[in-house]
Amino acid sequence: MINRPDTRASRIKRHKRVRAKISGTPETPRLDVFRSNAHIYAQIIDDVNGVTLCAASSNEKDFEGLGSNCEAATKVGKLVAERAKAKGIETVVFDRGGYIYHGRVKALAEGAREGGLDF
Repeated sequence: MINRPDTRASRIKRHKRVRAKISGTPETPRLDVFRSNAHIYAQIIDDVNGVTLCAASSNEKDFEGLGSNCEAATKVGKLVAERAKAKGIETVVFDRGGYIYHGRVKALAEGAREGGLDF
């Protein structure tokens, strides 16, 4: 019998390894990404105070289009950047959440950069 690797557990291990080095402060909060098969989510988090400053996802009510492609990820990136700018956040630290920087995660990052965030 073939044992299938637990990809979710592997991702969580990678994420913990990254989180040991990356932390969000009030001056430069952390832009965290979570992607499921159907949607993509982004949050800007201040780890010192343990507060989510703003968030955006393809699961929101007024979001148009499919939530599981690169186009949607770019829209979510621009949306989270717009909400961060409204709160006065200019620079962030990007946390890819244990995912490979490719595809939807890369599209979200590029959308956030287009929206005006520096990282």
